[in-house]
Amino acid sequence: MTVPETSKLVDEELYSRQLYVLDLPAMQKIQGAKVLLSGLQGLGAEVAKNLVLMGVGSLTLHDPHPTCWSDLAAQFFLSEQDLERSRAEASQELVAKLNRAVQVCIHTGDITKELLLDFQVVVLTTSKLEEQLKVGTLCHKLGVCFLVADTRGLVGQLFCDFGEDFTVQDPTEAEPLTAAIQHISQGSPGILTLKTEAQNFCDVDLVTFSGIEGMVELNGCDPRPIHVRGKPTLSTTRLSTQAPIGGTHSLVLVLGDRFSLYLFQHGARSRTQMQDRIEYNELLRVRSHTDEAGSPLEDGTLEIGDTANFSCYLSGGIVTEVKRPKTVSHKPLDVALLQPHVVAGEAYHARCLHQAFRALHQFQHLHGRLPQPWDPVDAAMVVGLARSLEPLKGTGGEPLEEPLDEALVQTVALSSAGSLSPMAAIMGAVAAQEVLKAISGKFMPLDQWLYFDALDCLPEDGEHLPKPEDCAPRHCRYDGQIAVFGAGFQEKLSRQHYLLVGAGAIGCELLKGFALVGLGAGTSGGVTVADMDHIERSNLSRQFLFSTVDIGRPKAEVAAEAARRLNSDLQVTALTYPLDPTTEHIYGNNFFSRVDGVAAALDSFQARHYVAARCTHYLKPLLEAGTQGTSGDASVFVPWVTETYRAPASALASENATYPVCTLRHFPSTVEHTVQWARDEFEGLFCLSAETINHHQQAPTSLAEPDGLKVLTLLQEALGVLRERPQTWQDCVVWALGHWQLCFHNSIIQLLNRFPPDKVLEDGTLFWSGSKQCPKPLEFDASQDTHLLYVLAAANLYAQMHGLPGSRDQTALRELLKSLLLPVPQHLAPIFPNDLELSRASAEFGPEQLKKLHKVLEVWSGSPPLKPLKFEKDNDSNFHVDFVAAAASLRAQNYGIPPANRAQTKSLILGRASELWARLFQPLPPLQQLWLACWAWSCIR
Repeated sequence: MTVPETSKLVDEELYSRQLYVLDLPAMQKIQGAKVLLSGLQGLGAEVAKNLVLMGVGSLTLHDPHPTCWSDLAAQFFLSEQDLERSRAEASQELVAKLNRAVQVCIHTGDITKELLLDFQVVVLTTSKLEEQLKVGTLCHKLGVCFLVADTRGLVGQLFCDFGEDFTVQDPTEAEPLTAAIQHISQGSPGILTLKTEAQNFCDVDLVTFSGIEGMVELNGCDPRPIHVRGKPTLSTTRLSTQAPIGGTHSLVLVLGDRFSLYLFQHGARSRTQMQDRIEYNELLRVRSHTDEAGSPLEDGTLEIGDTANFSCYLSGGIVTEVKRPKTVSHKPLDVALLQPHVVAGEAYHARCLHQAFRALHQFQHLHGRLPQPWDPVDAAMVVGLARSLEPLKGTGGEPLEEPLDEALVQTVALSSAGSLSPMAAIMGAVAAQEVLKAISGKFMPLDQWLYFDALDCLPEDGEHLPKPEDCAPRHCRYDGQIAVFGAGFQEKLSRQHYLLVGAGAIGCELLKGFALVGLGAGTSGGVTVADMDHIERSNLSRQFLFSTVDIGRPKAEVAAEAARRLNSDLQVTALTYPLDPTTEHIYGNNFFSRVDGVAAALDSFQARHYVAARCTHYLKPLLEAGTQGTSGDASVFVPWVTETYRAPASALASENATYPVCTLRHFPSTVEHTVQWARDEFEGLFCLSAETINHHQQAPTSLAEPDGLKVLTLLQEALGVLRERPQTWQDCVVWALGHWQLCFHNSIIQLLNRFPPDKVLEDGTLFWSGSKQCPKPLEFDASQDTHLLYVLAAANLYAQMHGLPGSRDQTALRELLKSLLLPVPQHLAPIFPNDLELSRASAEFGPEQLKKLHKVLEVWSGSPPLKPLKFEKDNDSNFHVDFVAAAASLRAQNYGIPPANRAQTKSLILGRASELWARLFQPLPPLQQLWLACWAWSCIR
């Protein structure tokens, strides 16, 4: 029986965005994991949705309680038809429909020790404290990762217990450092000089080596500790709360949980404050690029241990950081309840929320219910219970002598009966992320309590707070929200009309939230969804409003239909036109006059700038959010009230960056250069050349002088070593092998003939110095996977362009390549040291070059049109990404640049070419929805 390759067990097309943030081994662990989720109200539904889209092996749902009206405020798997049905049974079918690869089961009995033995992770949501303590104790003893997630009105709680000996494989959450090697000395210690500065390495790092010629003893060696000469060691520094960021020299902060710090710090009421200060009172590791006197340090070399008896170093090689696993120890719930370690910007505030939750549990135990909405008597009882609680203890077991913030506890109690979709979405996203950490062991888990509150959504003056009678149940789907904000707020929200720009991952979450909170669900309200894109298969792992049957359909239309299913009262309109300068006749004065605000879920800063400018012009508030990997931000802009939208300078520079042509062609120095070069190769060989040939067949005189040299070079490469249009698969292989030889061998030799390795400039400096890295030609070897993959991908793409059948048989291809002779050098394009000389040469395109151009074009004359190949980033079976990944890797080998693997290459393609960001979780749209609550309050007042 043939055992399938492990990499094929993961659907890389479906989980493409996830794989950029995780890696293949982590994803395989996730697909084999079994998770028990108890509690299927709004918070539980969010956790279930995220875990199923994430692709866990199996998810068992447990909630025998009947559905009630208040559940519908946040539980999007339930509807009015499910009232009185078990929440788990009513939710199962829709949960399973999100991802048929995940086994979704139901457990109807009690949670016992025998049941827990079958799971790696157990999550309890909206559960009683007695149940939490019972299950938490069992899980801790059995070695099962245990989480508790809860929301009470405008406050959320999350607790993690991953055991006393949990190993984290990637505690820094960053890619391993890599650098190209310039030289290694023989000695004790051996001194390693890098081609680029060594400032990112530090003394605590372990490294290994690859690709070294000469001192081969280092290749694949066990991890070696390094010492960075002339650099300080990594130190531990305590930052005070509200410490300013910045100064003359930057500090690189290595945080255990950047996401929590950025999104959940308490007290920052504007985006400016969020960026300008850190309210974090934990020990942080700090790397300084200055000495004790504050002067910048010189670039260091690396001491790598004894190399005295090793062979002499010749050339090449890459040094790579080896991640150090870290062991984390968590306390069980019964201990952590009295001795909480809280992840928070303001620890005292978080501990008061901790006591408020404990008091609410006691109230529920005594009265069999939560406090009545905005009932001052019930709230006073909760405050009294909080006063009588056993005092909390510090990390050393000492009692914490600090007063209780009774006003805070009272506010929590007054609104605790409510159930809000945004709160469920935020805590459900973070809880699912912690489940991912528990399964994969890849990132640092929370240590151990996290509290988040949105009490700022309530009016600051007591005069406009809701009255008990305004918050009484109406037996409608908004009862959970009315319990917090009142019926008047709900009516105002229903009359709002919002424009949602973008129906991708964040856009779907926003639209879901709008439907659940009832935004635009009144007769005069509405939501307009604008998105010109169509659904691709890779969207399905993060955009839960779409399903397999929707692939190829417009995102806006499908999202609108799905939103109506969530709330039949929602007035939603779909538009498939982009919001840009070409459509201002559609999105003009009449359109914006009917809109109360705009929510932007866009994937490029250029598009965001345009939408923000339109909002400023029409005086409309803008809700804006974006994510990248495990980082994200959500912001609100109100014309003449807040600052205007500004994209981060670094992000704008990256998005608008264009590399000089000659840098890409002859002098690359970074992996980004190699990927962009490979991307340009694809575009020129398989798209532009076909379009040019087809155009010439229709209008033979249209290719005269403009860009003539560029077109001639392009078509000469498209013809390659062939003398006529390809007729067979073997012809395509011959072409691909010839192009390999041209790109990675012949052109490098030509470059070194023009600029020899020892060439000296007039000022005495070496030509190959600084960012110019001297290349070396590669020798084709079909036994090397990257060489074979390049030929396989290039030959198949060439066949597709010419309408010929291809082949995926790598064994047969290897045999065919053994019988083929390496092609003789073909026409090589002239080399220009800079873009100015290249442009001058293009301007000198004359009759002789034009004659050559038409001669090349005659090869395709009278033949059927070619098929231009449009690059598809999300189809892993069409050889598009394979070609770019292999070409970029070979280009990196030419120049001694640390190559990117396939996943990293695809991530770079998305980052530069498509401006799409990985969306692994969606905690940002709910933050925007909470701001809507503040805005609605201000309108009511």
